[in-house]
Amino acid sequence: MSHPTSHHSDHDHGQCVAGALARVEKCCAEKGLRMTPLRRSVMKALAETHVPLGAYEIVERLAAGGEPTPPMSVYRVLDFLVAEGLAHRIESRNAFLACGHPHDAEEVVVFLICERCGLTREVASHAVGRDLAWAARAVGFEPRQRVLEVAGTCASCREMAADAPSGRAGGEADAG
Repeated sequence: MSHPTSHHSDHDHGQCVAGALARVEKCCAEKGLRMTPLRRSVMKALAETHVPLGAYEIVERLAAGGEPTPPMSVYRVLDFLVAEGLAHRIESRNAFLACGHPHDAEEVVVFLICERCGLTREVASHAVGRDLAWAARAVGFEPRQRVLEVAGTCASCREMAADAPSGRAGGEADAG
């Protein structure tokens, strides 16, 4: 799996990191919590990429940066970030992603996950949320979590595949 920044270079990750760190600092300040160095480091690691990271990948990134950290400490920070709505757990990948923005209670968060490079885009939909709420009420169900994960291929990976040599002579289609 390639790192998305290798072919998604039109994106400023510095802005993502600064915004994510500002959200954590604001959350901690509003709730009277400490903005610990580990909370900062874990959020920075998540915000530096738009590919979901597992806890052990975060531990490895921190260690490579000179911050050896026990996995349980990273898990505690991830639990905090998810509970505060600052990060999301991507269930299908058992991994975590920095949250791009706060969500309304009626929104459904949709993760569009590229199966080739791992790039994950977060989008929210009031329309899907409304329809899901209606369908759930119709059967007496109360959703605990309003998250959808959609696997597919991002535009950059599709472009790269289209530009790659197909191996076919003269561009002829397979007959078979």
